[in-house]
Amino acid sequence: MSTPTLPAKGPCFFASRLCLFFCLLLVSAALWPVRSLAQTSGVTAGGNWTEYDSQDTMTAARKVTFQLRADGSPRSPEPFQPRVEIFCENGSYKASNFTPGVRLAPPNRPGFWGQPQMEVMVRVDESHSNHGWNWTPNSLSMDKGTVREMIGAEVFKVQFLGDNGPSIAEFSPHGLDLTRVSKACGLTPKKP
Repeated sequence: MSTPTLPAKGPCFFASRLCLFFCLLLVSAALWPVRSLAQTSGVTAGGNWTEYDSQDTMTAARKVTFQLRADGSPRSPEPFQPRVEIFCENGSYKASNFTPGVRLAPPNRPGFWGQPQMEVMVRVDESHSNHGWNWTPNSLSMDKGTVREMIGAEVFKVQFLGDNGPSIAEFSPHGLDLTRVSKACGLTPKKP
């Protein structure tokens, strides 16, 4: 009588186990916090602006976000108000976003490097200009020049393409404490 033998463990057996191990490793890495931030609640930064400060507990980097919500409109169907956010770190400007509060249409042009962009029309006080802002499904990345124009303006409007056609978000940026912005971001206003 012969004893039964187990099938040999070939390369496919080890490859599937290795794949499973790496998948579990990736999932656990995604669930593990990479950096922890100690964030304060928002404080007024003048006018309709709110400032949020945080500090990265690993690198001690000071991060400041200035947020401006759109002017309220009782007939507005948006789930939340559109907003503009300016992100700064250790006294330097990093980025800024326009979040429309509605679903964006697909991008309508390529950027210089081929990245998806949406062409928007911007009104700063009495000046109008067109800009190509980098597109993500939920927001548009604003350019630094527009941010500098906006922080010194009385009126700021953005015309963009929403899921239901052209939409306009209206903001009242006046009243921002420009000293705070200069200290946190190194930004100064400029005329359009």
